[in-house]
Amino acid sequence: MTLVRTPSTTAPARPSARTRLRRRAHRKPRVLIAITGLFFALLYLPIAVVALFSFNSQKSLTVFDGFSLRWYRAFVHDDVLIASLGTSLRISLVAMVGSVLLGAALALGLVRCRTRLGSLAGLIMLVPLITPEIVTGVASMLLFKGLGVPLSTGTVMLAEITFSISYVTVILRSRVAALNPEVEEAAMDLGATRWQAVRLVTLPALLPAVLASAVLIFALVFDDFVLAYFTTGVDPQPLSVRIYSAIRFGVQPTINALGTLMLVGSIALIALALFIPRLFGRRGGLDILSGE
Repeated sequence: MTLVRTPSTTAPARPSARTRLRRRAHRKPRVLIAITGLFFALLYLPIAVVALFSFNSQKSLTVFDGFSLRWYRAFVHDDVLIASLGTSLRISLVAMVGSVLLGAALALGLVRCRTRLGSLAGLIMLVPLITPEIVTGVASMLLFKGLGVPLSTGTVMLAEITFSISYVTVILRSRVAALNPEVEEAAMDLGATRWQAVRLVTLPALLPAVLASAVLIFALVFDDFVLAYFTTGVDPQPLSVRIYSAIRFGVQPTINALGTLMLVGSIALIALALFIPRLFGRRGGLDILSGE
């Protein structure tokens, strides 16, 4: 008689408590996913509606009646909006150049100055970043009026430059701190003056962060409303102030088209600013905000 041995079936091992906790930690909480989705829906759905109705063939802002470029053509032929667009571009360019020049000099000075005065100046430089913009706008308006300076495009440029210097300094300061000062010293040992060492050694190393900060400042100033509203004159007004003045009497489809163009332009500029470091072989993305 032959005995046949059947394989014993063993129960599968139960996962340990640590394994269960690890699996539970990797699970995506559905409540948080739902809250995140609701947040992005509330944030971007109005923008999507504005972009959609900018292509509406009819003047209605509630009923979409088909795609058309009618309101984009109307914007191109609107002399008032085109003049405001040119004013905003001039303000943005001047503010970009002025804030980058002053911010780069301030970043170099704050990093190279090792005294208590330099530390105090670094703290003061951060004040505009935490101060509400409406406070800065009112203070700028009162300053100009107290000095007897009439509000105009020039006052907007001065206010925007003053407000943007801190952003440039924050972007460039950490990048300057990461540079090796011995490179400048080696250049001066080879016969270069301090200014030549900065111009030929330091500034080329800072070029990616400088270009990126310039593009970001251009985008921020072009879209800025609060500071421009308190410091602009009667005419010509920046585009953001002109849009506000227009929607006080009702939103026109032309404003939807203009808002869509401004949104696309701002996204393109910010994407360019985040991509610039990759063109120079550096890390891109959000690391640019720290100047790395």
